[in-house]
Amino acid sequence: MGFEWISVTDSERVIAIAYDPEAEMIYVRFPNGTEWWYSACPLHVWEEFNAPGTSKGRFIRASLDARPNGRWVG
Repeated sequence: MGFEWISVTDSERVIAIAYDPEAEMIYVRFPNGTEWWYSACPLHVWEEFNAPGTSKGRFIRASLDARPNGRWVG
């Protein structure tokens, strides 16, 4: 596992996020404990997603859901 979870405190939909730069994958942990992966996410996508003030829920719907993704069981 090449990443560390970062707590998210300003979102109702997301409680933690992580990024694996080698795999170009974003990981998202939801309040119910479900964890999801999104692939084909170069660094600039991660930086946009993790930028202060970015709505995590809106970004997931607008950008990440269109990429390969699935439930992650770490």
